Parts: sequence; structure tokens; C-alpha cells
Amino acid sequence: MKRVLEVCVDSYASAMAAVAGGADRLELCSALSVGGLTPSAALLRQIRRVSDVPIRCLMRPRGGDFLYTPEEVEQMTMEMAVLRNAGADGFVIGCLTADGELDGRAMEPLREAAEGCGLTLHRCIDVSRNLENTYRNAARLGFDTVLTSGGAGKCRDGVETIGQLLKIRDAENGPEVLIGAGVNAGVIAAFRAKLPEARAFHMSGKTEIESKMRFRREGVPMGLPGLDEWHIPMTSERAVREAKRALG
Repeated sequence: MKRVLEVCVDSYASAMAAVAGGADRLELCSALSVGGLTPSAALLRQIRRVSDVPIRCLMRPRGGDFLYTPEEVEQMTMEMAVLRNAGADGFVIGCLTADGELDGRAMEPLREAAEGCGLTLHRCIDVSRNLENTYRNAARLGFDTVLTSGGAGKCRDGVETIGQLLKIRDAENGPEVLIGAGVNAGVIAAFRAKLPEARAFHMSGKTEIESKMRFRREGVPMGLPGLDEWHIPMTSERAVREAKRALG
């Protein structure tokens, strides 16, 4: 099976760096600082003008949990139609019930809106009640990929669970296990040594670019505490290239 390096990007500059570094696929989003939100169709169209790299769009209307209201589900389905027409190859979705189970009913309109595009279950699996059950339910719902850290803050700490999911994948011909959270070249090499069957990885490869602003008014933050406007996160072409080399 093909090895896949997916890079999560939230800007045009990051997308170009990921493509130049050899990314096999992009996960396009906005606001990575809060874990990623739904991207704009305009950004997708900009990327599509210069690259035909496969792109899956994250569908997440807000930060926080994955228990969505009917209105939030409707919002996502409407945005999926726009993004599909703008050139999306697939979507990254996920809904949970209040009890931490995969919510197939809530996701039904999202799956219908995908209209045969590729589907990734995002990291809602990592905060679900039982990862193996969630993985199997994702398979039954038609997902071709499941993004997971193994239920840990970083995938290195979830390696045992990821190993179990890989066994299920191979035994049951399940969705691809896309390993994410803290991925870099060194992490990929470590996983490949311990779990040779691991073949799909997800990374952002972020570095910080110094702002070109000369005038800087301090003490007026525009976002979350601890963040500033003078250091801009951007995907590193070098980090992506090194990860691609480690994947082989």
C-alpha cells in the first residue's frame, strides 16, 4: 500500500511550503492555533490555481468539543457544498454523542454532502469512549481514513493503541490509520522501526516566522493569552521534506 504524508495547513504560504516539501496530501483548515476550523473556499481556490495536490478540508465550525447542534451540522453541510465546488477532494469530519460514542446520525448529512469524496474521521476518535469501537464504527460508516494520536496528547505516547488499530486495519481491511499529533521526521523513523506497518502520517511542520511589522503596540492581544501577532506560524518546507525522506 502507498505511504502517505499529509500536511495540515491553514494559509497559502504553508500550503506552498508543504507542496514544495513533497506532501502527498493537504488537510486544509483555518485557525490551527485552536486545533483547526473550516477553511475558506477562497483559500482553496488560490491553492487549486497552482497545484493539483489532493486536498481534504476540515469541517469544524468552532473550537471545543465535537457534540454539535443541528444548526452546526447544517452549517457544515452547506460549507461542504461550496468547498467541493472549489476543488476539495475529500473532507475531514467527526461528531460524537454526549456519551462519547461516534454519532452516525449526526454525520449522515455530512456523509451525503461529501458525495463520494474521500472521508477522514478526525481526532474526535482520541476523545471518544473506546478507540477501537470508534475505529470499527468509522469503517462501517464508510470512512477511508482515521486520524489519531492513539488517544494521547502526542502520538509517541499513544503508540501501543495505534499498534492495536493497525492490527485491526490489517485484519479487517479497515480504514487507513493516519498517525498525527507531534509528528516529525524523527517520530516517523521511530514509528517505522517499532511498527513497520505504519505507513500514513499527518503533520503541520510548523515554524515561527518573525513579523515584518516595524511598529508594534504591545499589550493589546488579538487572540488567546500567550499568543502574539509578531510571530506567525508557518509550515516549514524543510521539515516536510525531512519527514517525507523518513517515510521513504
